[in-house]
Amino acid sequence: MNQDENPFVVIGRIKPEYFCDRKAESERLIKLLRNGNNVVLKSDRRMGKTGLIQYCFDKPEIKKNYYTFFLDILHTSCLQELVHELGRAIYGQTVSLGHKMALKFAQALKSLNGKMSFDANTGLPEFSLGLGDIEHPELTLEEIFQYLQNASRPCIVAIDEFQQIEKYPEKNVEALLRSHIQRVNNCHFIFAGSQRHLLGMMFESEKRPFYKSADNMDLGPIARDVYMGFMVKMFSDKGKNIENDIAGQVYDLYEGHTFYVQKTLNESFANTGAEGICDRGILLQSLQNILDSNDLHYREMLSNMSIRQKELLYAIAIDGKAMQITSSSFINRHKLLSASSVQAALKKLTAAEMIVEEGKQYRISDRFLRLWILRLLGFPLPL
Repeated sequence: MNQDENPFVVIGRIKPEYFCDRKAESERLIKLLRNGNNVVLKSDRRMGKTGLIQYCFDKPEIKKNYYTFFLDILHTSCLQELVHELGRAIYGQTVSLGHKMALKFAQALKSLNGKMSFDANTGLPEFSLGLGDIEHPELTLEEIFQYLQNASRPCIVAIDEFQQIEKYPEKNVEALLRSHIQRVNNCHFIFAGSQRHLLGMMFESEKRPFYKSADNMDLGPIARDVYMGFMVKMFSDKGKNIENDIAGQVYDLYEGHTFYVQKTLNESFANTGAEGICDRGILLQSLQNILDSNDLHYREMLSNMSIRQKELLYAIAIDGKAMQITSSSFINRHKLLSASSVQAALKKLTAAEMIVEEGKQYRISDRFLRLWILRLLGFPLPL
C-alpha cells in the first residue's frame, strides 16, 4: 500500500483496498446479475452508486465472464444524446479489449458509415462523432443493441441517472428501450438513479413499459461502526491516527453520506502530518478549507435566487431537517412572509433539486452548502 497515497478517494475508480464495506450490497448485486436479472439501484446522489458498480465490475466473477459498460446520462436531454453516450461508452470499453473488438463495433454501426474516422497509425476506428452525426438515433440504437446481442460474452450495461429519460422531448423513449432490452438475452442492465420517486414510478407502475422488469436495490449509508473502523484503519495503515470521537463526528455530521464523509476525510488526512493525529482542530480547518473552495460557487448560486427562496433555504439550513414548513410556528420562528410564499419558494427549490424531502422532513441536498450557509449566518459548525 502506497504510504503517500490518500486512501479517502473522492474522484475516479476506487482501489479495492480503499473501498469501504458494501459487502452485502456487492454480493447481492453480483448474484442478481449472474442469475440473469436486471437491477434498479436507487440512492441519494453521491451515496456511492458508481463506486459500488465499478467495484462489482472489477470482481473476478464479473470481469472474467462479462463485458461491462458504464454511462452517466444526467447531462443528456434527448434520445440522440443518449445514443451518443451509449455508443461512446461501448466503444471506449471495446478499444481496451483490442483491435478486433473495436473494429467489429464500428462495422456494426452501419447507420454511421462514412462518419467514423480511423487512426492513421493504428487503423483503429475513433468514436469522435458529433451529436449531429447521429441522424437516425433509433436506427443507431437498434444497431448497438444488435452488437450487444452478438457479443462473444454476456454484457452488463449500467446506466446512471436513468430517470433522466423522463425529461426527453421524445415520448416513446421508455417503450423503445424496453422493447430492445426485452429482445436482447445476452445483456443485463443496471438502472441507477438518485430520484427514487421517479424510478419508482417507472418500474412499479403497471402503465409504464418497464413495469416489474428489474429487481430493486436501495443503497443507504454504510453502518456507523463499520465506517468509523474503516476511517481509523486507513489512517493507521498510512502511519497516521484519527481520534475515535472525531471519526464519529465526521460520520454524524453528514449522517454517513458517502461523498461528504470521504471529501472531509480526504482533506483531513492531507492536513494531518506524518505520525500525526487528526483532532478537532484539524477537522475544523479542513471543513473551513472545503467551504472556502466552494465560496464563489455558492455565492453565485444565491445571486440567482429570489429573497423568498433564500429565506426558506436559510431556515431549512438552520433547522437541519425542517418539518411543517408551512405552519405558523415555523414561519414565525424564521420570520418568513407567509405559507403561500413558502410553498412557492419550496416548489422552485425542489425543482432545482436544492431541497429534498425525506418522509415529512426537508433538508438541503448539498450538505456542504448547508454548512456554508450556517457559517454565512454566523452560526458555529454543528460539531
